[in-house]
Amino acid sequence: MRATPDALGYLQKHVSGNQQQWDETRMRSLAARLGYNLRKTVAFSENTHQPIQRLVNVVRNLGIEAVIVPGPQHFDGRKVPAELVQVVDVITVDPEATYARRATGELPEMNGVQR
Repeated sequence: MRATPDALGYLQKHVSGNQQQWDETRMRSLAARLGYNLRKTVAFSENTHQPIQRLVNVVRNLGIEAVIVPGPQHFDGRKVPAELVQVVDVITVDPEATYARRATGELPEMNGVQR
């Protein structure tokens, strides 16, 4: 791992809508606060085929340590995908939570927050 670990932002354009620039700002801010170098943001449309597999490929190709996303609503079913957590830490801005790949492998419950 590098001195400053690299992170990648991720969002779905149709979910962010007019708030996309604000979502990107919040991801950059959280990355900086947590000590990550946010290299870029991957923004997919609702028509992107296999978005999670494509995201995993980018993560692996760039050697990314964490993916920062505005919230779980940017994933199908409002759930952080286990196949993504298997290869990279996933950090949500709102609610602020970390899904760590080096933990037990179980996704945390969100205390009443619907995912």
